[in-house]
Amino acid sequence: MIWDQTIIELAPLPRGFHLVTNEVLAQAPSLNNCEMGLLHLFIQHTSASLAVNENADPDVRGDLERHFNVMVPESAPHYEHVMEGPDDMPAHIKSILIGPSLTLPVSRGHLALGTWQGIYLCEHRDQAGSRRIVATLQGRW
Repeated sequence: MIWDQTIIELAPLPRGFHLVTNEVLAQAPSLNNCEMGLLHLFIQHTSASLAVNENADPDVRGDLERHFNVMVPESAPHYEHVMEGPDDMPAHIKSILIGPSLTLPVSRGHLALGTWQGIYLCEHRDQAGSRRIVATLQGRW
């Protein structure tokens, strides 16, 4: 059994749902020699999240952003945590709803995602900085 861990750095992205599969794979521990295993991804931020969803039609990402903005509006009168701007508290709520981590299967040196699946960075802030993801690979070589 082999374990490997690295930090993935993603450049700042605007608010929205971004397909980042290629960026993650380019920086993740090498999957090439992993016959069978798991890649765990954990984002080290409280105002962004990770998800797996549609990798082909960008309309899905736009629809998700619009839906979450309706579901979790800015400047709701019941928010107390407002010192970091109107998008901050909604970003925390969205992050909790979607979650900070993914565990993905690895098979024969590749992620075993479905045909239409990709990894999303769900950026919930208007002016976010770069994002860090801890990538841990466990598997059999």
